[in-house]
Amino acid sequence: MSRPVAVLGSTGSVGTSALRIIADRPDMFELVALTANRSAAQLEEQIRQFKPAAACLVEGEVRAPAETACFQGSTGILEALEAAKPDIVLNGITGAAGLPASEWTLRQGLTLALANKESLVMAGPYLLALAAESGASILPVDSEHCAIHQCLRGERIDKLRRIYLTASGGPFRSRELSTFGEITPEQALKHPTWEMGPRITVGSATMMNKAFEILEARWLFGLEAEQIQVLIHPQSIVHSMVEFIDGSMIAQLGLPDMRVPILYCLSYPERTSFEFEPFDPLRFANLEFMPVDHERFPAVPLAYETLSAGGDSGAVLNAADEVMTGQFLDGHVRFPEITESVGRILRDHRPGPIDNLDDVFAADRSARTAALEQCNSK
Repeated sequence: MSRPVAVLGSTGSVGTSALRIIADRPDMFELVALTANRSAAQLEEQIRQFKPAAACLVEGEVRAPAETACFQGSTGILEALEAAKPDIVLNGITGAAGLPASEWTLRQGLTLALANKESLVMAGPYLLALAAESGASILPVDSEHCAIHQCLRGERIDKLRRIYLTASGGPFRSRELSTFGEITPEQALKHPTWEMGPRITVGSATMMNKAFEILEARWLFGLEAEQIQVLIHPQSIVHSMVEFIDGSMIAQLGLPDMRVPILYCLSYPERTSFEFEPFDPLRFANLEFMPVDHERFPAVPLAYETLSAGGDSGAVLNAADEVMTGQFLDGHVRFPEITESVGRILRDHRPGPIDNLDDVFAADRSARTAALEQCNSK
């Protein structure tokens, strides 16, 4: 019997990869819902191909056959989910906009295949408590967290010493630090390994993306901050590693292809055959690892500051970065100012508790206002 799947953010890189997997396995998966932000023509083509029960275009209108119920706006995403009744929701929405769908999925007790790391960055403790209450499952689609999830299958968390999240180092790993103020948006959008949306790609260049992954790992795996370390690994072959208290190390390796973690999450707990380029150990006989230079990548320490501050600080970190990244892409601030501004906003914020999404989005709005004020003051 095929499993009903909703794909949110279906026109993005994660969404289109997921649809390729689903299309190749009609006996395993039934696509019941699609959502996109503003790519109407692409969404309409997906609807014609998969004939889902429901679809939503957040900005604009979408034309679809009568058998597909169509919704609009940010609330339309939840309405589409209600109408489609999926068993698993793959949340590939970018940014804070993905949080309500994550909450809805967990409240229903469903499986959340999470590519929207901002959900846990903004509201990790709240969402984990919700999942525990409803019996929902969270499966991480991010390659690093999916790697940790696989390394920990059958293991006890109390036997874990630490985890290592790997990072490519992005396009500026070896660039002269004194020239960072000259970095252009076009240069920041040229990632050496992955094809991603603009915000995530710039986040990989600043390594704010890795800061988010530290917070995500903290909540997903119930770890202390000091148990989470980051290593630069330019080849992007070792997706992450786990060290146990007896000194044993387990790593998950493979060529960088997002379809692998997506298929893992959609098929879990089973493993499914996948025809793709196999891993050749001889081709990657030399794998490099190096520490993160915090002067070059000051975003990484901000993750630990956020965890130490607690409360709604993750929502502030995400919102400030989202605004400052947009300002950089629009040419209003220089590359180093992204992280500098986010750090100032985070340290000026007085953390508050998270009891519901209203608390999260109040902190989000406050941080966005502070970020825009910083830009206007320049």
